[in-house]
Amino acid sequence: MSVISVILLVLVALAVVVIVIFNRMVLLKNRFQNAFAQIEVQLIRRHDLIPNLVETAKAYLKHEHETLQEVIDARNGAAKGLSGLKNSLTDPTLVQTFAAAEQGLQSALGRFNMVIENYPELKADKQMIMVHEEITSTENRIGFARQFYNDMVTEYNVFRQYFPCNIIAYLFRHRKDAVLLEFDDKPQSAIMVAPKVDFTA
Repeated sequence: MSVISVILLVLVALAVVVIVIFNRMVLLKNRFQNAFAQIEVQLIRRHDLIPNLVETAKAYLKHEHETLQEVIDARNGAAKGLSGLKNSLTDPTLVQTFAAAEQGLQSALGRFNMVIENYPELKADKQMIMVHEEITSTENRIGFARQFYNDMVTEYNVFRQYFPCNIIAYLFRHRKDAVLLEFDDKPQSAIMVAPKVDFTA
């Protein structure tokens, strides 16, 4: 076998390796982006349920306008934080802004829940019970979707950092790790824990 043939075989083998690694990286990137899309669907659902929650409460909480407005403002801030994040999952600043907005919303919902503890009629309202169950169910889905997303992000990041994957990643502009969705581990931290309100009491 001539030297030229050996060189050609080596070049073909290198090209195959590059193609395989690049395609795998694209696949993993699409997987974590799709996983985030599942979180996004559930967050939008929760954001859409919150106005129903507030409208149901208005008739009972006539003197709690500030609390209701705080929930709406936090909801709007969370929706804004979510907007456009799908294509910026490698930007730690944007992900942290998103996390902070979601935590703000969770805190506002927690304070709202504490207020309605003083209104037995509201807690027993059928519409309020229904909306609360929908929000709780959505929160649970968000928690599972978030875990799956973090698993996909970890898989992408680890693969991207392997040698020679890291060289190919750099050449093809996959230069940043995707950012995990991490939140405070406090009882009312965003996304991880559903609002704990017993409307059946």
